[in-house]
Amino acid sequence: QVQLVESGGGLVQAGGSLRLSCAASGLTLSSYTMGWFRQAPGKVREFVAAIIRYGSSTYYADSVKGRFTISRDNARNTVILQMNSLKPEDTAVYYCAARYYSSWSKAGYEYDYWGQGTQVTVSS
Repeated sequence: QVQLVESGGGLVQAGGSLRLSCAASGLTLSSYTMGWFRQAPGKVREFVAAIIRYGSSTYYADSVKGRFTISRDNARNTVILQMNSLKPEDTAVYYCAARYYSSWSKAGYEYDYWGQGTQVTVSS
């Protein structure tokens, strides 16, 4: 059974940092293109970042470029989202997702597996 479990969310002041982790069981994350998405209250889910399977190419939404970094820890079968210079508008539930293709996608429906999400709240 495939499971993705996010952790690392919490409450932080604007300008602060958080490090989100997505740990997998039942699949090898290096074999999947991994994405992070977020959904704020009353808003649609949006793409945040992706990292290509078997490689290190990364892609970011314009709103987080230069502040967020997605990476893999293959030894721990984990994907990381390092979030720096956080803003109140980054407040959302953050989800990781796995896609069994080499190409990245902003479309959530193109991802095969999802975690349950972790809450990130940035206070002003």
